[in-house]
Amino acid sequence: MTKPESTDISCDVAIAGGGMVGCALACALADRGFHVAVIEPREPVSDWPADEVDLRVSALSRASQTMLENLSAWEAMSRMRVSPYQGMHVWDSGAWGSIRFDAADIGEPDLGHIVENRVTRLALWNRLGTFEQQVRLCPDRAVRFEIEGERARLKLMSGRTLEAGLLVGAEGALSPVRDMAGITSSGWDYDQHAIVATVWSEIHHGHVARQRFMPDGPLALLPVGDGRCSIVWSTSPANAEHLMKLDEEHFLRELTLASDSVLGRMARCGPRGVFPLRLRHADQYVKPGLALIGDAAHGIHPLAGQGVNLGFMDAAALADALVEARACERPLGSLSTLRRYERARKGANMGMLGAMDLFKRLFSNRNLPLKGIRNLGLGLADHSGPVKQMIMRRAMGMVGERPTLARPGNQ
Repeated sequence: MTKPESTDISCDVAIAGGGMVGCALACALADRGFHVAVIEPREPVSDWPADEVDLRVSALSRASQTMLENLSAWEAMSRMRVSPYQGMHVWDSGAWGSIRFDAADIGEPDLGHIVENRVTRLALWNRLGTFEQQVRLCPDRAVRFEIEGERARLKLMSGRTLEAGLLVGAEGALSPVRDMAGITSSGWDYDQHAIVATVWSEIHHGHVARQRFMPDGPLALLPVGDGRCSIVWSTSPANAEHLMKLDEEHFLRELTLASDSVLGRMARCGPRGVFPLRLRHADQYVKPGLALIGDAAHGIHPLAGQGVNLGFMDAAALADALVEARACERPLGSLSTLRRYERARKGANMGMLGAMDLFKRLFSNRNLPLKGIRNLGLGLADHSGPVKQMIMRRAMGMVGERPTLARPGNQ
């Protein structure tokens, strides 16, 4: 009979992945007295040139902002850089259909904020460091784990052994924990790649987010506070390869044309990056002793910028389920505990994934009858005040059932 390994660290919840969503969950739980361990291979970048904008940005909704305020991270983010946008303009290429949204129409100061991912992650990582009930294991990673009853036992790359009432996979789309747990995913490639960059335009963006739909994919122009735009240009893999090979002058010329010159001539461009797009959805979010959140559970087309917002709501809903379990003296890793989280988020995430997939298929094609239908729909929606207001409030996460941390004043 082999002797069981000794436990180096014991905690309530172990979170594999110290990115934005993993750190948000860790802060939420530590703030409520849970002992948490975050296992992360790389510390966040903590210093960068003031005039440099990260290639990866997110459009944070009002619900996400409220959660980050309740976690006492928003103030630190604001000191670094968050860029509010008051309007949004969406239009179809080569057609008359368009729709404009204005925060003033629903009595709000903005529709959301464009925030660099590194800003959000650093603020949450530093906030996590202020709690006594946490340990950050970095650099480290889980190399194997087993569930004993409803508790997880992990072996880490460093050789340490960790035991927890619950293991959470939050390492992103290529989650090793999800794979080690044998949880399969459904989905498909979009046959699109997204080019990301920061650009300077001839005309100031006016704090308006813009998106143009084209047959090969949408182009988003996301406003940064100093007048620049962060672009997310989804297009065919072949065209993405072509665009990435162009020098700056010719790339900017193509970008000016693709944007309909809505901001005049594109004058300068920072470094460019590219990544493939795919829809993914884990076939199950939970097993005894295990839960998946964020991109480990689902991946979505970036056309509406909802990816990290869904992840934050996962974290908030799981925190609610664990707080309730503790109050009822139920094991944190029991299926009765974790299925509350899965019920709260799986349907909502599937609905958003389905909606974004439908939008992608509706707008990213050359079908003339569909083009007429979608342009008619955009035009009608643009002239319907109640419909526009509903779209805005839903996109901001201001309607429907919300986890506790996404409600104002619930610290």
